[in-house]
Amino acid sequence: MDNNTSMFLLLELSNIPEFQIIYASVFLILYLITLTGNFLIISAIIFDSHLHRPMYIFLMNLALQNIGSVSVIIPKSIFNSFMNKRQISYSECVTQVLLFLFFVDSDISLLTIMAFDRYVAICNPLQYEMIMNKKACTQMVGSVWIASLFNAVLNTTGTFLTPFCSNIINQFYCEIPHLLKIACSDLYITEIGVVVFSITLAFGCFVFIVVTYVEIFLAVLRIPSVQGRKKAFSTCLPHLIVFSIFLFTGCFAYLPPSNIPSSLNLALTMIYTFVPPLLNPMIYSMRNKELTVALTKLFLSACSSIETYFNVSISL
Repeated sequence: MDNNTSMFLLLELSNIPEFQIIYASVFLILYLITLTGNFLIISAIIFDSHLHRPMYIFLMNLALQNIGSVSVIIPKSIFNSFMNKRQISYSECVTQVLLFLFFVDSDISLLTIMAFDRYVAICNPLQYEMIMNKKACTQMVGSVWIASLFNAVLNTTGTFLTPFCSNIINQFYCEIPHLLKIACSDLYITEIGVVVFSITLAFGCFVFIVVTYVEIFLAVLRIPSVQGRKKAFSTCLPHLIVFSIFLFTGCFAYLPPSNIPSSLNLALTMIYTFVPPLLNPMIYSMRNKELTVALTKLFLSACSSIETYFNVSISL
């Protein structure tokens, strides 16, 4: 293949055009719900000064990441399904791999930092303001985005330096493991090493989060107040659940057995790409009283503004 001019062919969600439309419609609805939920989280944190604290700043960046990760791959899949197409250009494929890796890496890093933030808040509350100050939070968030971009560039470069023997990608978007399967050069071994290294780092983050939350739960159990224990658990459990879903489904999708059915691999990929960004706003908003109050205020303010607008329009 000529990598500068070729087109890749992506996996169709169904061989039946009518089913393609149904799947695309479901994707579109879920995509719009995901965008709406995460935009509400961002808006609530921006407009409520009470939420200008480290935990919510991290959560706002997580919402930005959620929007980015689904927007990189889902609109293209929806468009192809509605148009009954499979093509994606070489440049689009490179961009998709780069941006998706960038957002996924930032997701893992942000969730790790959020675990550390909860650890300091619960286990060292007297030192929280000193450790998690504005400068430290800014540096943490900046480091997340910069390191994620560097890792994404490294993986993308390693993947697309290799020539490809085929242009058929057995996935609904450009995913590195499936791109490596159609590589026809020994250079892809280097990229496999980079992928394994990245997955090892992700697993290391998971171990860090688990150990951190073990310490947090032990500290919470020592809290004499029942209400205090409930509050501490309510801010920790959603975080751990979301990260576990993302990590385990991602590992199964990136390191599947050779005989795994393509339909199951597709389902696992959809779970780890779609479910965490979709569930994050629901889980965090429902389990966090302050965020729920901020969202309620935002909704009431929007309703008031709309009502004022219509009243002015009618009077004119």
